[in-house]
Amino acid sequence: MFDSLKSITEIPDLRKRILFTMGMLAVYRLGAFIPTPGINADVFEQMFNQMGGSLFGLLAMFSGGSLRRLTVFALGIMPYITASIILQLLTVVSPHLEKLQKEGELGRKKITDYTRWMTVGLSAFQAFGIAVALEKQTTMGAAIVIHPGVPFVLKTVLTLTTGSIFIMWLGEQITARGIGNGMSLLIFAGIVVGLPRAVGDLYEKVFVNHTWNLLVLLLLLVFMTVIVGGIVFVERGERRIPIQYAKRVVGRRIMGGVSTHLPLKVNSGGVMPIIFAVSILTFPQTLSLFHMDQSANALVRYVGLGFGWFTKEFAWGEPLYTITYVIMIIFFAHFYLSIVYNPDDVADNVRKQGGFMPGIRPGKRTADYLDDVLTKITWVGGFYLAAVALIPEIMLAGLRLNHLPGALGVFFDSHLPTWVLHGLNVNFYFGGTSLLIVVGVAMDTVQQVEAQLIMRHYEGFLKKGRVRGRRST
Repeated sequence: MFDSLKSITEIPDLRKRILFTMGMLAVYRLGAFIPTPGINADVFEQMFNQMGGSLFGLLAMFSGGSLRRLTVFALGIMPYITASIILQLLTVVSPHLEKLQKEGELGRKKITDYTRWMTVGLSAFQAFGIAVALEKQTTMGAAIVIHPGVPFVLKTVLTLTTGSIFIMWLGEQITARGIGNGMSLLIFAGIVVGLPRAVGDLYEKVFVNHTWNLLVLLLLLVFMTVIVGGIVFVERGERRIPIQYAKRVVGRRIMGGVSTHLPLKVNSGGVMPIIFAVSILTFPQTLSLFHMDQSANALVRYVGLGFGWFTKEFAWGEPLYTITYVIMIIFFAHFYLSIVYNPDDVADNVRKQGGFMPGIRPGKRTADYLDDVLTKITWVGGFYLAAVALIPEIMLAGLRLNHLPGALGVFFDSHLPTWVLHGLNVNFYFGGTSLLIVVGVAMDTVQQVEAQLIMRHYEGFLKKGRVRGRRST
């Protein structure tokens, strides 16, 4: 291990890439402490703590706490991810975008430009919703906005939108000139910075406030270890499809005649389906913010009231939110796979190289077989992602099935334990989505460093095996 770390410092290009990545992440963290002008930060943080067990608490984790303090980077990377989702969805139905996607590098650059401009629009819209909602908000009699009015709204929209665009630029620079995927590393950095705070919270509950005893802490650590092992096991899990290459004569040499396999990962989309689902659920939450401002004009009030029911029915932890969350995760697991993996192309490439799958005819039959296998294992991967994503919600707030209407809610209220319905009030920071992102991004980054070392004839980090990372986000 020490020899491998020493090898990194001996490669100028790799050393520069790692230092550049660390520098960009430092800039990202610096922006997380610059407050938005016109906001009483202490009062806003008090209000946010009251709604921490909600969807905004999850978004605060993605932003590295910037949303909790409403800094210039409060919107984080989510507008860019939402724009990417919309463009990918439109690619399926828009012939123009589909044509651009097939044009190679130039087409992808054009789609990237569309994504950037859409990010600007979504950031401005979300910033406007936040500014309008905060103007009338008070916490314990203290106003959050120091000087409300049109200048504050314009200033907030400009500040938050600029911050979101700058984060998008940072991610692109890390991807191009650093090591690893820039957008994933920014999310990774936002989660990791909260780990010391989570450890301190556990320490206070056990040794200061005595809310928990050592047995509860031990059970939580065991549960965390099981979750870590399960995530690593599934993330490295794959279905291997055997491929046989026939012998052929090329000049005076006999080529082929070997057996290999085609690896199909159980979770091909990584954490992207969860991030897609969170991004979509954020949009109606932003629209529902408008109904808080009763002094707005009639059109704005009408729009806000139209989406106001999301505040109650789609609140974080409510049954309708949970069901929609699970359905979206499973849907995006299949959708993301359909974008990044084309069975027809894989089958055609295998056929051109003289290979075949035993018992399966080349061509269309092979593509259908791959599609069938991918669909089955993606169902498993989708349910796995949904279970991982719901762990923090169940631990903190429970499933709240007793909130279902009619006799169904009464039935669950009578037959299920209280901890299932209302949770354990445990902020399980070390599990669920956060741990999935941390493990996945760490595996990806180590894999890229490993590839750089091996490419330059250096020994990698792992001498007994190689890291099989997830697909880059």
